[in-house]
Amino acid sequence: MKKVKITVLRTMLNEDLAAEYGAEGLTACPMLQEGQVFYADYAKPEGLCDEAWKAIYQYVFALAHGAERELFYYGDWIRKPGVAICSCNDGLRPVIFKLEATDQESQIDYTPVR
Repeated sequence: MKKVKITVLRTMLNEDLAAEYGAEGLTACPMLQEGQVFYADYAKPEGLCDEAWKAIYQYVFALAHGAERELFYYGDWIRKPGVAICSCNDGLRPVIFKLEATDQESQIDYTPVR
């Protein structure tokens, strides 16, 4: 299994939807910053939002297990092998991520409990 590089490309605020549905003073995601980088494989990286991880982990898993050799979804989504562009599920303030396959080998950094 290889590590996958996760880069925060954009933090957004859909102002029209936030004005109608959002809490007073809602801003773009306060947890992540554009340009922030994480590395992941089988587990959520430290500091990455739980909800964002739920939205992107299946792509991370695919890239970590060799999907970098192919284009996602038959080549009609992303034109670069080993790359996926995904977002979290927050419709008012989505965060856009770039996922990239790497050549870095994964290592379990904990002792599994049996």
